[in-house]
Amino acid sequence: MVDIRPFRAIRYTAKAGELENLITQPYDKITPQMQREYYARSPYNYCRVILPTEKNRYEAAQQRVRNWLLEGILAKDEAAAVYVYTQAFTVNGETYTRTGVVAACRLYDFSENTVFPHEVTYNMPKQDRLNMMRAVKKNLEPISFMYSDPEGKTRRVLSEAASAAPIITVQDSFGVKHTVLQVADMNVVSSLQKIMQDKTLVITDGHHRYESALKYRDEMRASTNWTWDSAFNFHMSYLVSCQEPGLVVLPTHRLLRRVTLTTEHLSRLHMFFNILPLEPSVSAIEAYLAANRGRNAFAVYTRGKAYGLTLKSHAQIAPLHASNTSEETRKLDVVILRDVIFNHVLNTGVLNLDEDILYERWTKDAVNRVDSGDANVAFLLNPIGPETVWRIAQKHERLPEKSTDFYPKTASGLLIMDISPEEKL
Repeated sequence: MVDIRPFRAIRYTAKAGELENLITQPYDKITPQMQREYYARSPYNYCRVILPTEKNRYEAAQQRVRNWLLEGILAKDEAAAVYVYTQAFTVNGETYTRTGVVAACRLYDFSENTVFPHEVTYNMPKQDRLNMMRAVKKNLEPISFMYSDPEGKTRRVLSEAASAAPIITVQDSFGVKHTVLQVADMNVVSSLQKIMQDKTLVITDGHHRYESALKYRDEMRASTNWTWDSAFNFHMSYLVSCQEPGLVVLPTHRLLRRVTLTTEHLSRLHMFFNILPLEPSVSAIEAYLAANRGRNAFAVYTRGKAYGLTLKSHAQIAPLHASNTSEETRKLDVVILRDVIFNHVLNTGVLNLDEDILYERWTKDAVNRVDSGDANVAFLLNPIGPETVWRIAQKHERLPEKSTDFYPKTASGLLIMDISPEEKL
């Protein structure tokens, strides 16, 4: 049973300045250059909270949130509400609109079969977000979920609230327009609660934050006099139907920093893939991938050379997968890339983020990083559809890290949820 609640959001006030100078991308999407740019935009930019530059960043974030509340830079809404959140955006020449609802969603252990992860997580980012939660006692960014609603029940309920004037309208630096409506009508909230109570949820963004929130919840339960209504039992969440037309998933391309593609590697790759030389350009790589969607195809780029790879036979590579991997998961590009190309052909071993492997959203950025010498070789993929992610998560399987890129990300700095020990929902 999914339990969602309205909450009193903490938001920037007019005193903070123009919202476009305050919001950011999620903390794990902020590069050092972006961090510098965000800091330059405003003394109240949200990067100063979610990713401070100070060495004592958790203390710095805690002090800023506290001071900004005291100074009236941030303020908590008077009434509890849920928030209808719409993003209008363009990607690859197509225009989309995605609408979901932001609410407090009860935290569930994965063993309860209510919330399902779909990607592998790592201890370091989980510890980082746990430390931040301990310091600020706030949900600084929402966790994103998808759920199945083929009948469109939530869309109909949300459309009833669409006549209200938005409390937030802002365009970010990526050209995405964010609109937030506040819904304090408890009849609408009750309708949403009834629809959601028999759903299951799949995490689309925020795996590390979710697992950190579970740990924080358990710590608070052990150290306070808590009730089921205590806010730390919940997390601010962005809930979107997987039938939503604007639920776009982009690929995440892999770049290897220490591995060089040799003629021997190409020879070994030829055992499993048909190899086609490509023009070493972004347009040629993207055209090859688009023409081979659904065929287990990859593009490889290494300083002025490019190749297209298409898998010869699933039966041939079956022994290279873990025995407990389902048939559907074995046929995913990211799994074949990991199990066959990385583990078997290249023998990469454990790939440490930033040291051994980099991830890029756009083909041109991946190619540029190889050309600049920041990486030696790029493997470029097609995206996974949201329905596929949904099915695999329900089977309790996890994909390799960074297998999906649900685009665009929610803007950070629009809404904050208080999870202090005394806060109730």
